[in-house]
Amino acid sequence: MTKMSTATLHWGAFTEARFLREIWQRKPLLLRQAFPGFKPLLSRAQLFALAGQDDVESRLLQRAGRRWQLDHGPFSRKQLPPVEQRNWTLLVQGVNLHVDAAGDLLRQFRFIPDARLDDLMISWASEGGGVGPHQDAYDVFLLQAAGRRRWRIGPVEDATL
Repeated sequence: MTKMSTATLHWGAFTEARFLREIWQRKPLLLRQAFPGFKPLLSRAQLFALAGQDDVESRLLQRAGRRWQLDHGPFSRKQLPPVEQRNWTLLVQGVNLHVDAAGDLLRQFRFIPDARLDDLMISWASEGGGVGPHQDAYDVFLLQAAGRRRWRIGPVEDATL
């Protein structure tokens, strides 16, 4: 689909070794402009088309007040809400398996042990969309390519598996 020039992760005062030693699985880290000049890997239309493929894992989250609804894809374009409709989010997993540029981006994190590095997911949210408060049971690297989002990170209440 889309090919981007390989971007390089800019660590600022950190190195991969220092990140693994001091930050990883210990505390959050915000790196502003970690990929200077980064552009979205896919257009909205390309992401929506990917979510319609049988071999792609996708989810649609919709919020009505305090109630959330989760549906699993594939989704035809007609099954997705209009982009103008508020409070919905499309999540597409494993984009690195279908888009070369996503694979290139994921390779920037190959210093993480393979057992902890799964895939590259891309989300698209309408105004007011999101996934709601939640706790991830895995490591997450968030890269915001476009738009505005208020990110909040809180303490883990119980990390026992």
